[in-house]
Amino acid sequence: MTDSPVALVTGGSGGIGAAICRRLLEAGTEVVSLQRTAPSWQHPKLHAVTVDLMDPEATRRAAAELATRFRISHVIHNAGVVRPDLVEDVTLQDLDALVQLHLAAPLLLVQAALPGMKVAGFGRIVLLASRAVLGAPARTAYAATKAGLIGMARTWALELAPHGITVNVVAPGPIAETAMLHEMVPAGSEREAKLAARIPVRRLGRPEDVARAVMFFAAPESGFITGQTLFVCGGASVGGVPI
Repeated sequence: MTDSPVALVTGGSGGIGAAICRRLLEAGTEVVSLQRTAPSWQHPKLHAVTVDLMDPEATRRAAAELATRFRISHVIHNAGVVRPDLVEDVTLQDLDALVQLHLAAPLLLVQAALPGMKVAGFGRIVLLASRAVLGAPARTAYAATKAGLIGMARTWALELAPHGITVNVVAPGPIAETAMLHEMVPAGSEREAKLAARIPVRRLGRPEDVARAVMFFAAPESGFITGQTLFVCGGASVGGVPI
């Protein structure tokens, strides 16, 4: 097992996840990135692990192996998918898949990392939810499971605080340069411009905006902050911004 603290980041191959990984690496933290496809970029302290986080057994095996190889100090769960549908069209298959990705995967990763965190008396867990938890059309499965992250974080925060482990949530609004947004809103399109105009700060977010918030919660100095949800949304959480 390596002696240096290591951050586990899910979905680190692009978009917000890649921005988080780069920020952590710049800060000198060793990073293990878990995703379905390997990142197109490399760093001496970046370990890329290919795993389907929608597969519970594959996730469990990867988590157990990583806990034996690394001293895990951070778990940052960023991976997510939308699967949009109006309520009458939502399938239980989609709901089950998002429960696995958004709720079960971080649970398995945290369970594997906790023994080491408790021994060290230090840990930082940051879960990425979404502004959609406040309500958004065609987001039944997505909003429900992302809202579940907030409930888990608040519960874990209470249980883990005595061990020096904090648990917080970052909830992004519309973020450009991400596959999740541009699968629904084409980059450079009129629809994208109209969406940006509806956000109070008059622009879309960028992956770095979210990464900075994650780094705030992940810092050793943030030990008196736990169980909180920070919306990084340009003010969109104050009112409705349909995508």
